Amino acid sequence: MPRNKTDNFLKAIKKYAKAQKGAMSGEVKQLKTERLKEAEENGKRDSRKLVKEKLAEQRSLNTARFAAQTREWQKELFLERVKMTEEVFKLTAAKLTEYTKTEEYSAKLFISAREMSGLFGENGCVLYIGERDLSRAEELKALFAGGAEVVADKTIKIGGIKGFCESMGIIADDTLDSKLEDQRGWFAENAALSVL
Repeated sequence: MPRNKTDNFLKAIKKYAKAQKGAMSGEVKQLKTERLKEAEENGKRDSRKLVKEKLAEQRSLNTARFAAQTREWQKELFLERVKMTEEVFKLTAAKLTEYTKTEEYSAKLFISAREMSGLFGENGCVLYIGERDLSRAEELKALFAGGAEVVADKTIKIGGIKGFCESMGIIADDTLDSKLEDQRGWFAENAALSVL
């Protein structure tokens, strides 16, 4: 092949190679730009996802801490409520105990015994009274037509009377202790000491 043709052929090949190199360099640049943009978007997406996960994790942790603190506060409020309730009932029991030293209490005790004797009729019974009221035992016993045995009951701390008729299977409780204890439910509902 003549030299000129060879030179032209080599020039054409070089020109083609140069054009290919330029095209490939442009494609590489474009591919590099696309990959960089894709990596940047992936990085942003992964960052947002990580931030969301961390925020959710922190929110969950804060919610758990708040719930635990709330339970602790409710427990403290509950214990305070129990303490206040016990103080109220202790003061009330003390006032009722003072009341048992009055003539009005004595009259009510006999009214209660008469009502109980009407309930038991001609049946024998056992009367339970507090130790403080033992001095009234004979007078109380006399009110029962069917006969009555009077027994001191240490569970009656304040006062009142309790009767038991075995033949009828009836227990009648008209003690101040029971009446006070029955008020606990009412007090819990109406004292505005609820725990939220």
